[in-house]
Amino acid sequence: MALINEHYQKLAAGYLFPEIGRRVREYEKAHPGSGIIRMGIGDVTQPLAPSVIRAFHAGVEEMASAETFKGYGPEQGYDFLREAIAERSFRSRGAAITADDIFISDGSKCDTGNIQEIFGLQSKVAICDPVYPVYADTTVMAGKTGHAAANGYYQGIIYLPCTAENHFIPALPEEVPDLIFLCYPNNPTGTVAPREELKKWVDYALEHKSIILFDAAYEAFIRDPEIPHSIYEIAGAEKVAIEFRSLSKTAGFTGTRLAYTVIPGALMAYDSQGNEVQVRKLWNRRHTTKFNGVSYPVQKAAAAVFTEEGQREVEATIGYYMENAALIRESLAACGYTVYGGENAPYIWVQTRDGMKSWDFFDLLLEKAHVVGTPGSGFGPSGEGYFRFSAFATREKVLEAMDRIYHL
Repeated sequence: MALINEHYQKLAAGYLFPEIGRRVREYEKAHPGSGIIRMGIGDVTQPLAPSVIRAFHAGVEEMASAETFKGYGPEQGYDFLREAIAERSFRSRGAAITADDIFISDGSKCDTGNIQEIFGLQSKVAICDPVYPVYADTTVMAGKTGHAAANGYYQGIIYLPCTAENHFIPALPEEVPDLIFLCYPNNPTGTVAPREELKKWVDYALEHKSIILFDAAYEAFIRDPEIPHSIYEIAGAEKVAIEFRSLSKTAGFTGTRLAYTVIPGALMAYDSQGNEVQVRKLWNRRHTTKFNGVSYPVQKAAAAVFTEEGQREVEATIGYYMENAALIRESLAACGYTVYGGENAPYIWVQTRDGMKSWDFFDLLLEKAHVVGTPGSGFGPSGEGYFRFSAFATREKVLEAMDRIYHL
C-alpha cells in the first residue's frame, strides 16, 4: 500500500496564486469581455534585452554544430556565468564571493523550497509574516510543523510579525530559530532593510549559530544607494547566510528560467555530535544528485546580463517598472489609501479602508474595476487588511487600472 506524505494534508489552503487565477477565470467566464487588468502575480511584460537575445541566439547556433555542441554541462553552472556573477554582483560591492560559492538553477522558488532538505527535520524555522508563501508551505511539506492554528499560524514555526508599527522589519525573536527566512527588498510589502537592521540579524545569527536564508530576488530594484543589495555586504554574513537571487524580475527571465543560490565556503552547520559541516558541500551533493543544470543557451543569455551593455539595458527596463511603481503609489495615495513600498521594490503594499478584509477588497476591485491584485492575507495573518499591487504591467495598463480605481 502506497502511503502519502501526510504533511501535505496540513496545508491550510491551495497555493495563493493558483487560487487567484481560479477566481479570475470564473469571473471572466461569467463576464466575457470585461477587460481584466492583471496586477497581482509578479510576471514581467517587457521583452528580454537586445544583448541577451543576441547571446541566446548565439547559444542556440552553437547547438547546431558538432564542433560547438554542448551536452550535459556542469550541474553547478558554467564557469563563465558563475564568474561573471561573482564579479558583477558581489566583488564589485566588496563581498568576497567566489564562483565556487554560486549554484545556477532554474528558479529561486525552487531553491528556497529545496534548501531545507540539507538541514535536520528538528530545525526550528523562523518566517516573517506577511511573506512569500513558499517559505511556510515548504516548511510544512518537509514535516517541520504541526497543524495550522485558528489564526493561520502553523505549530512549530516561529513567526516574526512585520507591521506598519515596526516598519515591516521584524524584531529579533526570543525563541532562537535554527533557520531564519528574510526577504529584502520585501515581497509582498515592497519595503527594504537598512544596513543597521541587517547587521542586527547577522550578529544574532553569529551569536546563536543560526543560518539566515536571505531572499534577494528584488535587489536590482533598489534605488537608495545606502541600502545593501546583498547580505554579504554585512561583516560576518559569509559565516551565517545563504543568499538567493533570480533573473526572473531583474532581466525578464520568468519564461526563460535562471536563478542562483550563493553559499560561501565559510558557512558551517552542525551534525548531532556538534561537529562542523560545510553547508556548501551538502548543497553541492544535493544539487548534483537532483539537478542536471540549466540549458546552455539560457546560461549564455544570462551571462550577457552581466556585461556592461547588458547592465545598461536591464537597468532601463527596471527603470520602466519603477516608474510604474511610482505611478501606482501616487495614484493610490491620491485616492486616499495608505501605501508602502514601490520606492526600492516593484511591489506596492496598500492598506484597505474602513477595515475591509483583503479578499473582500480583491472581490471589489475585480467586480467593480476589473483589476486584479493580491490579497494581503494570502501572505500571512499579518497581511490581513492589506493588498499587493505589482508594477510589472505595461504602462498603458497601469494608467488604465489606476483610472478605474480612482472612479470606483
